[in-house]
Amino acid sequence: MSPIKLVSQLPTKIRTLRGQPGPAQPSSAGTPQRRGAVPETESRGGHLPRRRIGQRGASVLRKKERTAWPQGEATSRLGTRARGRRPRWRRDLVRKRRKNMFIQKAWRTAAFGLYGFTQFTKSGFVEHAKKFREEDMQIRLDGKNCLVTGANSGLGYATAQGLASHGATVYMLCRNKERGETALNEIRSKTGNMNVHLEICDLSSINEVKSFATKFSSLEKPLHVLVNNAGLLEHKRTTTPEGLELNFAVNVAATYTLTELVMPLLEKAAPDARVITVASGGMYTEPLNTNLQYSESEFDGTKQYARNKRVQVALTEWWAEKYSNKGVGFYSMHPGWADTPGVSKSLPGLSEKLSGNLRSNEEGADTVVWLALQPKEKLVPGAFYFDRAEAQKHLKFAGTASSHEQIGSIVDSIRSICSLPANP
Repeated sequence: MSPIKLVSQLPTKIRTLRGQPGPAQPSSAGTPQRRGAVPETESRGGHLPRRRIGQRGASVLRKKERTAWPQGEATSRLGTRARGRRPRWRRDLVRKRRKNMFIQKAWRTAAFGLYGFTQFTKSGFVEHAKKFREEDMQIRLDGKNCLVTGANSGLGYATAQGLASHGATVYMLCRNKERGETALNEIRSKTGNMNVHLEICDLSSINEVKSFATKFSSLEKPLHVLVNNAGLLEHKRTTTPEGLELNFAVNVAATYTLTELVMPLLEKAAPDARVITVASGGMYTEPLNTNLQYSESEFDGTKQYARNKRVQVALTEWWAEKYSNKGVGFYSMHPGWADTPGVSKSLPGLSEKLSGNLRSNEEGADTVVWLALQPKEKLVPGAFYFDRAEAQKHLKFAGTASSHEQIGSIVDSIRSICSLPANP
């Protein structure tokens, strides 16, 4: 059937789909025809032979057909759809959904702010510390190997120092050799533990992460504790030489790749092995999102950081389920709002507003060290911890819980992006 004939018969076909016969009208030959039909040799737009009507003629024909269609409800809905416009009920539904999404997002932000100002600050830590048990921190880690990423400053430094003070052999994974060596010497001096070592790796490069994992695995030492601490909040869109969005590369891709590649070492330390991932309360403001590298035109580094942290929490759940029979525990945690160099640089407004009420690095790292010390029987696999206690992963009415169902497809995407073999 020719395009013109198809267009000319469209009103009739629509009525047929709706089960409504069209009204008949006499043709020039006296034969009853349905409204919208076109004689064999003429179009509705004039008396030109069908074979001579080109693209321009077809456009004119469609315009006349639009003005000629009846305005009844049954045909108006299908008519707007056929012309490429959404029907009114559909447009109203889209507006309603957008309004609900806006309200839900505003609620998440407000609830997170209230929760944060009452719980995540120094005063929150002091209040929660009243329930801490002193004996929990008297456990020793002598003879156990611990790997801490981002260990030259902030929470990573405090974590490495805390683990070293309990007798652990600590491997500090840092990007900058000079700053790493300074931190290494300080920790050795403060703790008196000489079993603290420096490893260099730029976590924004997945190739470097793979090289480090290969080198570290060649030591063939069991790994009892892996602390995924290194994190980044870059406000401007930045692409790494490997083509990855920078926040995603450090916070998600490197975390996943390193954890997967050192799993054989963790299994050697079973059943005492554990992986502790330092997430953030910022994840409360965002659901899990499959747009891992933030392809939206207007980049928002804070939102991307929150999305990354949500992925880390969901990954912890996924790992705990996948490796449940391997003797390796997986836990994520929130350090609260601590006065770290990263916070001062990336969130100067928050740092200034809460000056004097931000947690110290040691207070922020307290739960990381606590998780490394506790018998696994006391801990919940895949759980999210805050101030030595299991915490909620979703705020009430935030609409983020169901999003975790997407983690399987997200893991597949991460493995593909990082050029890792597909999951067995």
